[in-house]
Amino acid sequence: MSSTASNIIIGLAGQQNAGKSTTFNMLTGANQHIANYPGVTVDKKVGSYKDKEGRVEVVDLPGTYSLTSFSLEERVARDFLLQEKPEAIVNVIDASSLRRGLYFTFQVLEMNFPVVMALNMVDVAEANGQRVDAMKLSARLGIPVVPTVGRKGKGRNELRQAIRETAKTTKNAEKLRIHYDSLENSIEEIHSLLGASLALERMVPLRWLTVKLLEKDAEAIRLLEKFHENSELVLEKVNSAIDSFFEKEGVSPADHIVACRDKLAVSIVDECVEFTERGRVRKSEKIDRILLHRGFAPFFLVFTVYMIYELSIVQGYKLTAITWPALAWVRGALAGFLPDPGMLSDTIIRSLPLWMMDSVNTLLNYVPIFLILFALIAILEDSGYMARIAFILDRIFQSFGLHGQSTLPFILGGVFTGGCAVPGIMATKGIPDERSRMATILTVPYMNCLAKIPLYALLVNIYFAAYQSWVMLFISTITIIMAMIVAKLLTMTILRGQETAPFVMEMPNYHLPTITGVLRRAFDRTWEYIKKVGTIVIAVAVVVYVLLQFPGLPEERMTEYEGQMTAALADFQEAVQGTEFAPLLEKESQVLSLLNTANTYRDAKMAASSQEASTAVDLRYEEKHPEIFPLLRPRSREARTINRAMRDLSAERADLRAAIREDTIVYSYFGRLGRALEPVTQFAGFDWKINVALISSFAARESSVATLGVLFQDGADENISLEERMDREAKNFGSTPLHALALIIFFALYPPCLAATIMIKVQTGSYKWMVFAIVFPTAFGLAMASAVFTIGSALSLSGIQAMAGFYFIALATAIGLSFVKDPAWKAEQLERAAKTGGL
Repeated sequence: MSSTASNIIIGLAGQQNAGKSTTFNMLTGANQHIANYPGVTVDKKVGSYKDKEGRVEVVDLPGTYSLTSFSLEERVARDFLLQEKPEAIVNVIDASSLRRGLYFTFQVLEMNFPVVMALNMVDVAEANGQRVDAMKLSARLGIPVVPTVGRKGKGRNELRQAIRETAKTTKNAEKLRIHYDSLENSIEEIHSLLGASLALERMVPLRWLTVKLLEKDAEAIRLLEKFHENSELVLEKVNSAIDSFFEKEGVSPADHIVACRDKLAVSIVDECVEFTERGRVRKSEKIDRILLHRGFAPFFLVFTVYMIYELSIVQGYKLTAITWPALAWVRGALAGFLPDPGMLSDTIIRSLPLWMMDSVNTLLNYVPIFLILFALIAILEDSGYMARIAFILDRIFQSFGLHGQSTLPFILGGVFTGGCAVPGIMATKGIPDERSRMATILTVPYMNCLAKIPLYALLVNIYFAAYQSWVMLFISTITIIMAMIVAKLLTMTILRGQETAPFVMEMPNYHLPTITGVLRRAFDRTWEYIKKVGTIVIAVAVVVYVLLQFPGLPEERMTEYEGQMTAALADFQEAVQGTEFAPLLEKESQVLSLLNTANTYRDAKMAASSQEASTAVDLRYEEKHPEIFPLLRPRSREARTINRAMRDLSAERADLRAAIREDTIVYSYFGRLGRALEPVTQFAGFDWKINVALISSFAARESSVATLGVLFQDGADENISLEERMDREAKNFGSTPLHALALIIFFALYPPCLAATIMIKVQTGSYKWMVFAIVFPTAFGLAMASAVFTIGSALSLSGIQAMAGFYFIALATAIGLSFVKDPAWKAEQLERAAKTGGL
């Protein structure tokens, strides 16, 4: 059946690093946008262009090596082909790696779609001494083959013409049949059984489904069970054929199918590729001899990771000095539209929108970091070095159920101290193995993000002043050790059923990334982050606001604060009495208006960057508030007297508002929760103040120290530091370095902050995993902290002694777990052994 519609949909499919993105950009130009495939978090890039016959919508499918159901990307690509049934498929293939790319091409052809091949990067192939005969290749595969150079836009018109012509061809015409030799008899038998189901025949090509069943593809089995009336009989025949083939040939049908496809690919390459300079060492191989050298590779890897960290986190954070004033200006503009602040407290109409704006601004402040990070990741991906990073570290990480590509998320999360879990979790997007990706997402928050450092520094300075270097080394390394342990435990248990994917070791060729491609991907991914996070954070911010602000202060406490404010107001009125300004400040509302105006005037003057700007502020306020402006910028002795009284009143008001905020936390639902948790957290040595500080730090790690500053007020009037105040209270109440160690361990294993939690929801697409990411680390961290504190107390260990003991036990556990076989691999070995009589 051919398509004669003027408007058509085509799918752009191919392996990673084949130049699919550049081909997509070449076809669609700037007319493209990103969405999500329904129900999953995988990006769906869609673009379009017009030709003489109508509009062509291009869907850029996830880059995959095959169309099995191993990874989420593979399933998404395959589901799109089966369900959307596009009029044509453009298979982008790297001309310099034809043999590798043909493996994917065969699978698309077996699905019986009209296919046109974009033979991309022919210039690279020729530079490597290979000349691909496109005409021969087209004849051999039975599909149009168009040589292209996506980066330079070469072959665009020819490809567009071929797409339109291919869309008119008959879909059911089989272009190329792969012969599976000794497996063909079984294929024919199962094929005939499948033919009894008209529903299956209308849905998928039956030969393709037969091959997939023999590969034990989970999705193919699901289709069979859903649409075939005698699915059990067919499955019995399939399993019998698999066992019989294994006994006879000594290999599984799946391995045999791969071998047949590879054999065909080799024959096509021999026929269609002319090697003009045989024996010549390719440029990529020359580069790999250095970058993948056993001695040099770790240094290049560390240097690369360091540069990513330096440029995105360190330098990107400096850019927030530019973006933050803009975000603060937006907040100020919003505050100007809201009701004025009250004398001691604000209405919810003012406080809630500002709270939400603060939450959004906190996340938007990461935008410069993300722009740089995504640009660097795009460079690594497009250049081909990202695959090398995975190759170098895959063996080590595999021992713990992780993936070579888990390296970058851990580094960005703060393995060297000072990262951020949000970009770390974002960077897990490229991990193809779903089980490893989930394990990475759930363990990245254990790293030492920048916001954890203030609390660590506070505790180390108070309790471990003589061992600062050793304690910081402990903090920097125990987190990665614990992350490895947790990753191994998760992949052996709760993540055991997640899909895994074989790690493909073949390296793509090195390519020079294009500026347009890198910038476009950086902006697309950043915009996607803003959209996704922005919608979720508002809802979560409201919940946190309610838990920290309600039910509010008891009436008697509020009456006490109001009495203090009334007394302060009386002192102010006494200073004003008898002056020319007295009629303007008779009422409390007039005084409140003066205080609020004075505050905004002070902020505006501080924001003025030049004398001209400062003068402009004066002129604006003088014009807007002519009666009270002499009090804002006093020149007469009377005005200066009132100005001093106003500043005293303003300071008293600020102190009372701060005290009310502190009490509000104490009496809030979070505060009550802190007290209610004391019976449990006492085993870790935490009192209610520590509980409240930890709970409040869920919104943002930095708030843990800020909350402690609010809660430890003894000595605040003497202007001594928080370290001294906490140290004083520690001596009064008997807090020891063992208490501090338990708190450090719990904080290291503590759940991710609000922003990182939201990012987990975004990356997993599941509230279930978001809740798990909160509950599991809380329980695990509390168990570890309680064990250290309780056992340390029972054995009368010092903080340093308990720290050393915990460290070596954790290290020994990690080393021991690394020798435990991967459950999926072990199950496969047992299955093989059972078939060969090894048991």
